Amino acid sequence: MMSVEKSNEFLDEMRLLADKAASFGIGLSSSELGLFQSYLEELWEWNSRFNLTGLKTRERMVIDLFLDSLLPAPFLPQKALMLDVGSGAGFPGLPLKIRRPGLQTHLLETSTKKLSFLKQVIRKLGLQGVNVIQGRIEAPELWLHGEGYGVITARALADLNKILLWCSPILLEGGVLVAFLGAEGDKDLEKSKEVMDSHGLRVEKEISYSLPGKKTRRHTFILKKEGIG
Repeated sequence: MMSVEKSNEFLDEMRLLADKAASFGIGLSSSELGLFQSYLEELWEWNSRFNLTGLKTRERMVIDLFLDSLLPAPFLPQKALMLDVGSGAGFPGLPLKIRRPGLQTHLLETSTKKLSFLKQVIRKLGLQGVNVIQGRIEAPELWLHGEGYGVITARALADLNKILLWCSPILLEGGVLVAFLGAEGDKDLEKSKEVMDSHGLRVEKEISYSLPGKKTRRHTFILKKEGIG
């Protein structure tokens, strides 16, 4: 348990998150910022012992992890079953869950260490409707229950072709796949056109942006499964 003094050290980072999110049209409430602060506190503490992320400052964690994860939130449904593939330390799944609490969320991860962290964060934040699953997207038959997902997110997972081949079969028709593709996103999308067409995927939204403190532009695509026709 952190002392009040220690917890107050994180207030500047929350002001930074609120300010930068607002610049992208995302207004975070005080309750949401409180959840993000608790999340950051836990991530900062665990990262010092287990190296969950290569980022070394709280400011970069806020920008590169929290803010980046939040940018697709305005374009997602209020309610759906969401799968975060290769969730790692919870990105983008947990920030999106905080912003869209109506999303029933499954966090898929293989690392036992990261699974333990995810469970701890979920407990600390008191989040409801979040399940942690140990498994690999390449073998959904070992963990998948039900018909599939209305939202699937993939961040820093693999090249786009692999993401499409792994995720499309378990994405419901009318559902969306959120692919965080980085600086080469447009080129990756062009290379994957044939695979997208064969799985009935269409670009619904392209988010092109630069994160504060970064020069390169990033591209995140929201792909909608419309069926093959």
